[in-house]
Amino acid sequence: MEKKDLFTQMHQLEEQAGGIHQVIGSLKQEVVQLLEENKRLSIENQQLRKLLRREASEDEPSQEQTEKTAKETTAVGEGYDNLARLYLEGFHICNVHYGHLRTEKDCLFCLSFLNK
Repeated sequence: MEKKDLFTQMHQLEEQAGGIHQVIGSLKQEVVQLLEENKRLSIENQQLRKLLRREASEDEPSQEQTEKTAKETTAVGEGYDNLARLYLEGFHICNVHYGHLRTEKDCLFCLSFLNK
């Protein structure tokens, strides 16, 4: 095998490796998006099941009971609790990556936001 052929083969292998790297990168992005969607749908499914159980256990509440329940659920600090719960479930709550799945351990932006 001549030196020129060897160089040509090395160049072709390098191009193929670059192409494979790009394909792997795009697949990785798709997997992250699917994981985020799966987590979001799981949370939504849990909330809908809770709502369904709650409605099944109650007998048609009156208008006064509905208003009283709505006032109780909008207590002070509920927003903070919801953000803390989202963070613990693996989502970003910072303004940089809000709503995205945390792929690494902890986000300093999110932690500083929770500590305010």
